[in-house]
Amino acid sequence: MAEPLTTVRVDKWLWAARMFKTRSAASSACTAGHVKISGESVKASKAVKPGDHVDVLTPGGPRQLEIVALKDRRGPASVAQTLYVDHTPPPPPKEEQIHDAKRERGAGRPTKKQLRELQKLRGW
Repeated sequence: MAEPLTTVRVDKWLWAARMFKTRSAASSACTAGHVKISGESVKASKAVKPGDHVDVLTPGGPRQLEIVALKDRRGPASVAQTLYVDHTPPPPPKEEQIHDAKRERGAGRPTKKQLRELQKLRGW
């Protein structure tokens, strides 16, 4: 019978927890500095254990996770959800989001300054 895991590589755990579609995508996120454990950027080979807090920038947005269980193989989504506790704050309500970031029809192509202002309004 298999022994219970005490530590797992962070890229394997992120892949098993379904934060990324592939392990190579999880590894690339670690290399790019998008994965932080206790506030420090980590490499893909960093070992994690239950109780660690992981901040990760996923394709779906930033997530704040607490590791509850370890797994190094990908399984069903129902099992993946039991591996962590999500402490991510909820997104702002739809009413608070700005909707006036549109240009009038026929106004022409925006200048660089206007593009920067539009991006600032949209939160990019």
